[in-house]
Amino acid sequence: RIEGKAANLEADNHVLRQQAAATPPSTAKSPPSRSKITRIHRSPENGHVLNGELRQAEMRPSAGMPEATPPIGNAPNSSNQKDFEHGEKLQRVLNQKHQPQQPQDDQQWLLTCIPQYLGFSGSKPVATLLIYQCLLHWRSFEAMKTGVFDRILHAINSAIEAEHDVRTLAYWLSNLSALTVLLQRSFKTTRTALSTPQRRRFSSERTFHTSQTSNAGLAYLGGQSVVGATGLPQVEAKYPALLFKQQLVDLIEKVYGMISDSVKKELNPLLELCIQDPRTSHSNLAKSNTNGLGQQNQLAHWLNIVKVLANYLDVLKANHVPSILVHKLFVQIFSLIDVQLFNRLLLRRECCSFSNGEYVKAGLAELKHWSDNATREFAGSAWEALKHIRQAVDFLVISLKPMRTLREIRADVCQALSIQQLERIVGMYLDDVNGSNTISAEFASSLKAAAREEANTVTTFSILLDDDSSIPFSLDDITKTMPIIEMADDDLLRFVRENPGFAFLLQRGE
Repeated sequence: RIEGKAANLEADNHVLRQQAAATPPSTAKSPPSRSKITRIHRSPENGHVLNGELRQAEMRPSAGMPEATPPIGNAPNSSNQKDFEHGEKLQRVLNQKHQPQQPQDDQQWLLTCIPQYLGFSGSKPVATLLIYQCLLHWRSFEAMKTGVFDRILHAINSAIEAEHDVRTLAYWLSNLSALTVLLQRSFKTTRTALSTPQRRRFSSERTFHTSQTSNAGLAYLGGQSVVGATGLPQVEAKYPALLFKQQLVDLIEKVYGMISDSVKKELNPLLELCIQDPRTSHSNLAKSNTNGLGQQNQLAHWLNIVKVLANYLDVLKANHVPSILVHKLFVQIFSLIDVQLFNRLLLRRECCSFSNGEYVKAGLAELKHWSDNATREFAGSAWEALKHIRQAVDFLVISLKPMRTLREIRADVCQALSIQQLERIVGMYLDDVNGSNTISAEFASSLKAAAREEANTVTTFSILLDDDSSIPFSLDDITKTMPIIEMADDDLLRFVRENPGFAFLLQRGE
């Protein structure tokens, strides 16, 4: 065997010398090419096998090689067979030379840059473009095993946890959304099974759905790939890449929840002050109506709420957070305001008066004015989320109550309120301005009859509203509404000039 290997090695060296002599000087002197050639070793992977035998499977030409091959019956040590084997080895070396590598230094550079604020190129987050282009260049999405995704997620998590201010959270919500959509539009595989345990659902429109197969522990990535996404290459994503996308969706939900909690934390103390008119008597009401400054002071807490909402909207827009996430956030915040104010109204008799109804109605008008100015793209149907408190207040301030029937009130004023809730408000109502009767006897008897009927049909019912803190969007919602993200060298040009280690991203065309 040793003699056979020595003979093969001598034949290989002879072929190499012949090819080096036939190579033009400029190419022969190229250090990368020569270093690649001299590192060819005999192994089962590069065309040789042990015991001096030749695997016939290795005799088939690789992709891109000429189809003319020596007859299989040729002797293993014939010159034609040697030329073919060496040609196959050279082709493999060239493929390795042009295949993008994933140097540890480049990875470390990327992980160092991720926590920094990289800003935006137009409306496109630079950090998203950088991560996506590096992973694409390294072919990480097609790797069966890689640790780069875990390191990227750790770097992003560390950046999020380091600073909990709203600007940082909005910046990362924008980056995570854009990166996830890029992956969604680039991955050919959209329904590959992920061997992960069934996950807790935040809402009925979760991106990950339970598998209906015999494997109850499988979850599937939902959502359809966008066909014809401009400028995005389509790749066969392997398990690590699909899992990476799932973890990005989890991070989007986490950051969205942190922003939502931050808004609620600022609004809750103000909502406690907004449910009851700070004025204590009807005489003060008359004085305040003649004094514009007094009216402004009266609505100071409502104006502070508007200021909080406006500040959050400005931060989200400045960081180019997808409009659907901004819209969903404000709908959820208005729903919180509705729940907090309506429940306080039902629990406090002093709040169910005519004058207090006018005060709350004036404050709601400030919210309506803000939502109209915030445009439908961002505030949209947020006003509709206040339906319970709006309708309760409308009943408090409606005129000619003794002349109204229950059918009229339910059809025109309190469509969203249950009979139990309406009965509670009617029972606590006080007309502290006109001193007139609240409702007619016919209205009262109809209301009691309807309440008994509802109590018989509904087994468990609470007059108080529940705050819905679920995640109100899916990855499909973001993907369908986000504009096409066109990739251009100009997006990273300034960054690469400041960080020459990423010059390979601008040379991918070569």
